[in-house]
Amino acid sequence: MYYFYQPATSLPAPPILPNPVYSQRPFPPINTAQLKLSVRSMKKLVAETSLLLNKLADSSAFAYQVMTAAQQSKQKEVERLIKSAGITSKTAITYTPDSLHIELSPADGTAGCCHLIIVLRWQ
Repeated sequence: MYYFYQPATSLPAPPILPNPVYSQRPFPPINTAQLKLSVRSMKKLVAETSLLLNKLADSSAFAYQVMTAAQQSKQKEVERLIKSAGITSKTAITYTPDSLHIELSPADGTAGCCHLIIVLRWQ
């Protein structure tokens, strides 16, 4: 009697079937209230950012004052200058020798909804 040896590696792979536990799990119902709140808050942050960027772009004197105060590590003066451009939101301002970092978040208590981070390089 002759026997034919067939190694296990030559067998076709079994088909991959979807896992019914993962493919049929229910998703929570969609509620857009938080998204709408975030969008409204972000629109305000973007508008304030536009005011600041326009002032920095249009006024060389203002840009010079911000850079000078930052290079001299005058944190309160940098914050005062940024606020004077029309920023009413909460700000976290840091700077390095190369750039200015501004993080804006809503002032109305919805701080967890969104943040806008601006990094402006000057060297």
